[in-house]
Formats: sequence, C-alpha cells, structure tokens
Amino acid sequence: MNNAFFEIPIPVNEPVKNYKNGSQEKKELLDTLNHMKENTIDIPMIIDGKEITTNNKIKILAPHDHNLHIGNFFEGDKSHVKSAINAALKAKKKWAAMSWQSRASIFLKAAELLKGPYRSKINASTMLGQSKNVFQAEIDAACEFIDFLNFNVSYMEEIYKNQPESSEGMWNRLDYRPLEGFVFAISPFNFTSIAGNLCASPALMGNTVIWKPAYPQIYSAKVIMDVFKEAGIPDGVINIIYVDGPDAGDIIFKHKEFAGLHFTGSTGVFKHLWKEIGENIDNYNSYPRVVGETGGKDFIVAHKSANSKEVSTAIIRGCFEFQGQKCSAPSRIYLPKSLWPNIKKELIEEIKTIKIGKPDDFSNFMNAVIDERAFNKIVSYINDGKKDKDLELLIGGDYDRSKGYFINPTVFVTSNPKNKLMVEEVFGPVTCIYIYEDNEFDNTLKLVDETSPYALTGAIFASEQVAIDKAMNALEYSAGNFYINDKPTGAVVGQQPFGGGRASGTNDKAGSYLNLLRWVSPRTIKEVYNTPKNYRYPFLKN
Repeated sequence: MNNAFFEIPIPVNEPVKNYKNGSQEKKELLDTLNHMKENTIDIPMIIDGKEITTNNKIKILAPHDHNLHIGNFFEGDKSHVKSAINAALKAKKKWAAMSWQSRASIFLKAAELLKGPYRSKINASTMLGQSKNVFQAEIDAACEFIDFLNFNVSYMEEIYKNQPESSEGMWNRLDYRPLEGFVFAISPFNFTSIAGNLCASPALMGNTVIWKPAYPQIYSAKVIMDVFKEAGIPDGVINIIYVDGPDAGDIIFKHKEFAGLHFTGSTGVFKHLWKEIGENIDNYNSYPRVVGETGGKDFIVAHKSANSKEVSTAIIRGCFEFQGQKCSAPSRIYLPKSLWPNIKKELIEEIKTIKIGKPDDFSNFMNAVIDERAFNKIVSYINDGKKDKDLELLIGGDYDRSKGYFINPTVFVTSNPKNKLMVEEVFGPVTCIYIYEDNEFDNTLKLVDETSPYALTGAIFASEQVAIDKAMNALEYSAGNFYINDKPTGAVVGQQPFGGGRASGTNDKAGSYLNLLRWVSPRTIKEVYNTPKNYRYPFLKN
C-alpha cells in the first residue's frame, strides 16, 4: 500500500565528460563507434511494445560518409498510425492510474541507464547518425537528456505539491489529470535530447504518446526506445512510428481522442499543423494542447564597450558548433564600427584553424550537415550571397559533397541590414554581419527587434551596464532566451528553460515545470464536512 509521500532525489545537472586521450570514456566510446560502424542494424517501429516491420526498408547512411551504411528503418503507412492510436488508447487507463511515484521511478531509472550502460551507445548513435562531434553529442544526447529525465521528475513532484488553501470546515485540493486522449510528439533531427523529451514529458504526466521522429534521427531514436523499454515503460505508453508526415497527420488530426501536439521543427510545418488542428476542432473531445518550438533567426549584438575576443569566440562557437544546425545558432550579427577591425582579424585567424571531417576524429570541430536536402538549401544561400552586391564574403563559402555533406564555416558582411541573410533562417554554418556606427546603438537595437519574425535566442555583449539595460528593454520580446556576454546557444535544463515567442513557438519552456503543466488537466475538488441543511442565509433574518 502506498500510504506515504515520497520525496524525489534533488536533481543535479549531469557532469560533462571530457573524453581526453587515455580516459575510460573515450575508449568505451571509440569501441562503441567501431562496433556500430561494423554492424548494420534494422530498426522496426514499436507499436504496443511489438516490433513492426514493413516491405519498405530505407537505408540510413552517415551524413559524413556516403559509403557508411549504419542501418535500415521500416517505413509505415496510415494503417500503422491507426494501430499506434489504438495501442496508446488501450494503455492509457492503466498508465494514468499508476502512482506518480511509480512513473517517476521508471524515468529516473532511464536517466541512470543513460548515465552508465547506454552513455556510449546514445553518444555514438548521435555522432554517426547526426554527424555530431564528441562534445556536441555528450552535451546533447547524454547530459541534456539525463537532465530532462531527472529534472522533469522533480518538476512533476513540484506540480503535484501545489495545492489550494482550505477554509474552515472543508478540504480543497487539486487533482492533476493527464489529458483526455493521446499526445502526438513530432521531433527534429538535430537534438537527441529534445527527441526523447518530446515523448517522455507527456508520458511522465500520465499520457500515452505516439512519437514520430525525423527520419535522420531514427538511428539514435532506437537507442532511446531501448532505454525506455529497459527502464520499464509499459507497452503502448510510447509508440514510435516512421510514417510520412501527411499520412500521419491525416489520421491523427481527425481523431476525436487527439489531445495534444508536442512539436519541435520548422515554423512553416508548425503553422500548417496548427491550421489543420483548427479545421478539425469540432471533431475533438476537448481542445488539444498545442506546444511548439520552431525556428529562429538568432542574433548577437555587440556594444562598443564589449571585449572583441569574447565576441569573436561567441560568434564562432554559436554559429558553427554542430554546423549551425541549432535553432538557437546566431546567424545575424550586429557589430560597432570601432570593434570591427579587431573582430574581423580574430574571426579570419580563428576560422582558418577549424578542422572539418568525420566525428570519430576527435580533432574535428565541425562535421557534416544532416542530408542532401539541407546541403542543397544551405549551398543555395551561399551561392546567392556570392552574387549579391549587398554582401561581401569574408571567409568560407566552400563546400564538398563528394564524400559527405561538408560545408565550410561561412561569414558574409552586409551593407543592407534587411538582406535576406539577415532575415531568413538558413540552418547551417552561415552567418551575416552588419556593421553599425558606434553612436547608432539605440537605432540598431530597434533594427534587431524589427528585422526578423522570430524570437528564440539572442545575446548582448557589453561591459557598460547602461548598454546592457538598454538592450534588455529594447529586445524584451525579441528572444525567449536572452544572454548577456555569452553566446545564445547551449541552454541547460534547470538553469535556462528554453523556448521563444513570435514565429519561434509557444514559449512553453522545455526544461521547466511550465512545459509539464501543458500535459495535465487540473481538477478542483472541494469536500465540505458540515453541509448546509437550509437555504436561508443569516442576512434574511429580520
């Protein structure tokens, strides 16, 4: 009998391992990488705990090596979407009725599995399947995912503890029910941790989930599902399907039990899905929760009082880590004229030292972009930029797809602050710099706010507090995550809850209790111990 209130262990951010030469973690990771490269695997869908294969077998090739065949996945169709819905609804009652402590225990165990026996697997699969270097894989696939699991459990406890006041003679309480129906999670290719959290956070709160990962992330998604299975998540609670988007949407968004969408991806897709949900609103049992983190045209603004070396370092790390394939990567930079000579020199000197290649060579800072479609899109921006009279190519602009999808770090300088490279999301290792007159700082802040429809991340660099305060106020709605004297990437769970507004999403802050609140439907319960037995109030007496 569960007759005690158990307190969750206080979460602590997972330490980042350094993978130095001779370290045990480096040896384990290299062994795992070699094993994965030598053993091609088949990856089925998982519906109601069963492995589902089809006749449509699709190859998974490493982005950095066209000849490295690491696996195959089985693509499904509308029938598998229907099966996943049925499985989720079948599992719902028992999962929702499970004590929250038991659900917490499952996800805490998943975090421990990732810390230990699965750490090299989740990192290696991310390095091979998504072409991340060891550090980017470690902070994403291992540390951030572990943090999501541990901190979310603590946030769940915090939410359940939040109870109303009670007057004399009664007991008021809040019951945090899971949503009525199933949740659909759609995850992107670029962050393994985000993919795991998109399905795990609604499930933690008692919901059952249908998860559709981006195809380029399926290789690491398999490891996530293996972890969930070993941790003890019951069959049907998280069902993973590999189905074309329109086929999935055609079934899911017309189903009366559709209760919520947990999405990370492009702004265009999110807007389309929101419209589709709106068009089907009369079909649903309840109003679906729509939670989305989408695109960004993130910025760095430097004041004349900033340190040039700090700014140039932030530009390089922010723009080019993971090949700029972060929704938080700063792809528009605003620099004062007085600092430009030093920053220009530092950028050129440092970018020339960047090594690009396969992720299992730990000396490579950059690797390949995710696939041919992304490569072609990014290259088109580079080629157009080379012809644009408003742009000057400062460094980079080279690319090569003969062996893998490699693009050199590319920096343009523009005389037009509304050039498309300052406005449109590129999602690759390309950034654009606008130089402003030192006395135009205030107007430049207005320019930053008005140039882009997005509002995800941004940074101000300055040593003068007055300048920092000005930027904080002028850019209040320009970024959901705002950084002072730091690059605008690398949010940490429990420290910088992540999400933006405007065209960047619903700002429901992954990595905080705010996101989990979206996956429950509170019920207020009032119990009275001395129930009135007459309708007459005292004021009625003469």
